[in-house]
Formats: sequence, C-alpha cells, structure tokens
Amino acid sequence: MKKQSLLKGALILTIAALITKILGFANSIIQSRILGSEGIGLVMMVMPLMGLLMTLTTLGLPVAISKLVAEAEVQNKTTQIKQILVVSLVVTGSLSILFVMITLGLGPIFSTHLLTDQRSYYSLLALIPIIPIFAVSGVLKGYFRGRQTMTPIAVSQVLEQIVRIALIFFIVQWLLPYGIEYAAAGAILCSVIGEAFSLFYLVFKFRTSNRYKVNLRQPHKRKIWSQGKHTLLELLHTGLPTTGNGLIHSIARVISPILITQGLAKAGMSSVLITKQFGMLAGFVMPLLFFPGFINHSLAAAMVPAISEANAQKNYRLIHQRVYQAVRIALIVGAPSTVILYVFAEPLMEVIYHAPEAAVLLKVLAPFFLFHYFHAPLQSTLVGLGYAKAAMMNNLLSRAVSLALIYPLCSNPVLGIKGVLLAMSIGVILETFLHFFSMVKLIGYHLKTFELLKVVFSGLLMGYMGLIFFNHLKGGLLFQTMMAIVSSLFLYLLLLILLRVIRRNDIVRVPLIGKRLSFFFRN
Repeated sequence: MKKQSLLKGALILTIAALITKILGFANSIIQSRILGSEGIGLVMMVMPLMGLLMTLTTLGLPVAISKLVAEAEVQNKTTQIKQILVVSLVVTGSLSILFVMITLGLGPIFSTHLLTDQRSYYSLLALIPIIPIFAVSGVLKGYFRGRQTMTPIAVSQVLEQIVRIALIFFIVQWLLPYGIEYAAAGAILCSVIGEAFSLFYLVFKFRTSNRYKVNLRQPHKRKIWSQGKHTLLELLHTGLPTTGNGLIHSIARVISPILITQGLAKAGMSSVLITKQFGMLAGFVMPLLFFPGFINHSLAAAMVPAISEANAQKNYRLIHQRVYQAVRIALIVGAPSTVILYVFAEPLMEVIYHAPEAAVLLKVLAPFFLFHYFHAPLQSTLVGLGYAKAAMMNNLLSRAVSLALIYPLCSNPVLGIKGVLLAMSIGVILETFLHFFSMVKLIGYHLKTFELLKVVFSGLLMGYMGLIFFNHLKGGLLFQTMMAIVSSLFLYLLLLILLRVIRRNDIVRVPLIGKRLSFFFRN
C-alpha cells in the first residue's frame, strides 16, 4: 500500500463522508416511509446505546493505533506493529464479549424500565452482533490510518451504506406483517449486515496488502506477548483520554436538554413553546451548523498519524507545515460555510424545514461556530503529539463551563433561548482557544495572520455579493437560494485563486484532477 499525503488522505475521507451522508439521508427517507414514526421511534430508542457501547468497547484504541503504527512505521519496527495489532484485537475482542453478555443479560430490564417500551427489546437483540464487528473493524481502521492509507476506510464506509440501503427495503417489508417491533429490529439488522460487509472488505484489504501479517506461529510470538503489557499501556495512554472525550460528549448531550428545558420553564415559557424552541435548535439549527464539519473531521482523522510520524522523526518543521495546512483548510471550509448560514439563514430554513422563525437562532450561532471548524484538527494535533490527556481536559473544562452557563442564562426572561446560544458559543470558543494555546505551548506555533485575513476577506465579500445575487434573481425561493449560494461559492473560489491563497502547487496535489487543472493555475 502506498502512503498517502495529508491532503490526499483527507480528501479521500471527505469524499467518502459526503457520499456516506447522501446515502445515509436516502436510507433515512426509505426507513421512515416504511416504518413510520412509531417504528423509527423504536429504532432511535436503541441507537444512543449503540454509540455508548462502541465507545466503551473500542476504548479509543483506533486513534491510539493510528498514532503508534505511524510512529513504528517511521522507525521500521515491524514487530512492534504486530504487537499493537495483537494487543488491540485481544483487548477489544475481550471487551466485546463482555458487553455482549451484559447486553443479553440486562436487555429485558433495559428495554422495559429505561426505554419504557418492551418492544424495543427486539431492536436491542438485533443490535448485539454489531459490538464484536465494530470492535475488529475499529482496529483495522486505526491500522490503515496509521499507514496513512485512507482508501480502504473510505471504500468500506461507502460499502456499508450501499449494503444497508440494498437490504433495508426487502428485510423490513418482509418483517412488517409480523409486527412493527420486528420490522424495527430488521432495520437495525440491516445496519449490522452493512457493518459486517465493511469488516469483510477491511479484512480482505489487510490480508492482501499489508506487510506486517499477524501470525502468532511466527518466531516473534513470545516477544509479542512478553512486551504486550508495555504496548497496552502505550495504547491506553492515548485511548483512554479519547474514550473520555466520547463520554464527555455523551454526558453533555444527556444533561443539556434537561438544563435547557428547566431553565426555559423558569423563564416563564409554556411547555409547548419550550418543546418548539428546543426542537428548532436541536432539530433544525444544529444539523445545519454541523453538516460542513465532516470535511474537518476527515482532515482530523488524517492528522493524527501525519503528526505522529513527523513527531517520531523530530521533524518540527514538518509538524508546523502540517498544522498550517490543517488550519488553512479549516478556515477555507469554515469561512464560506459560516457566511452562507448567516446570510441565507431565512431562505435555508424556509426551503429545508419550512421554519423561517428558526433563522434568528441560526444567525446568532453561525458566526461563533466558525471556531468549531478548528477544533477537530487542533485536537488531532495534540493527540498526534502524544497529549491526548491535555485535549480531554480542554474538552472537559469547556463543556463544564458551557453547561454551567446554560441554566442561569436561559432562565433569564430577557434572554430565553438566546441564553442557550450564548452558553454554547462561549463553550465552542473556549474549547478552540484551549486547544490552540496548548499546541502553541508544545510546539511554539505562530499563525500566518496575513494569509488567514485573505480568506476572511474573501468570505465577507462572497457574502455581500451573494446577498446581491439573491435579491436580483428571479424565480422560486429554492431556485434563488441555490443559484445565489453556487454563485457565491464560485466567486469565493475565484477570490482565493486571485489572492494566491490557493496556488498551482495546491491544485497539483489534489488527487485525480490536480494535474488536469494545474495548467489553468500557473504561478
């Protein structure tokens, strides 16, 4: 397998994430039309449990594996890579067996008393096989990231969605006559089968293209097991803080709705208005804010092994270069996304959700969420440098501050739901700055302010011209909005090229199309 550059690996994961999002959206439409709201409710009842089980089963090891494999490959330590894989498979395999037994044993109690619907038990049973499947696939994905070969991961993600969509219509329709609870379980089973096909593909690619075949009958067997404790400690050094980040996020998602609803009630809002405003925030505004973030998360996944490799070589110049690439890409993506969500808030909310009243919430949050685009790359830099614990503490502090502010701010009758937005914005800004200052303390990084100001200028001019385009276009609201956004993005790209933010060398490095387009972007 040929190692891929940071840009190429991030782009491959981004394309796969985009395709996966589109297929996932199509899958949700098919699923909702067949199952209806009741069936979807049964499915969604067990989905949070799946996320928690995945976090606990993998223990953050995929991120740790990518870091350690990248470091070992730089030093050509093939035996250490075998140790990493063997120890990881033993740990995740053991944990998956444990959680399978716990879920089987406590399933009836969980579905009856916590989910308050006995019918969810069948969906819970259908979910159980995904635990060991996800455990093994997580290890292999970490390995491929460490080798900086993102194509197998990208293909496996797309394959999973294709298999799921191909099966869901037939399996759910077949089970529907037996009852809605069986149909919902069938939808979960389609996800399990999709994940299984993804795992089969990863195993196939691992067996046919890896140089470090894990064979315990080899002479290295004793060495692998004797040094297993040291390898496990290295894995947990990065894995446990990563798991902590996941748990912090999960706990915050549980506590936030409670604080918001209680605070708004104290402010004098009726339960109907509270439900409506919370629904607009959680169901309409947040998905739009987070949607472009898949690009930065793909970049972050490629950053960990790239930074680890450079750190293992003590090549601090390369670390600075890769951090600058990540920060620049984050801003190039974040600036137009923020401007579009702010300038076109009303038409977007009307066209997508038929809820123009939610536009004011989007306009308040969008400018502050520009900082969110830097969060994932900066956190991955800290993890790649071996400071996953520092990243976890930064996340813990920022989430604690945000949660502590939600209730007092939103319980103020003058602020109301805007108090929630203010608390969330403070949390996002604090989280990003803590990561940035931690990184500066470690590597002495300095921003290239003038280059970044070019991107900000291009984004602001794009927004101004986009508003003019929108007001002068004729046709329906959907047509006006789409054409104005496309025209704005084209102008933004043109400005980046004219201001030499995007240069010919950047175009050449883009896979597949770079060499074809480079002719038009000569320096």
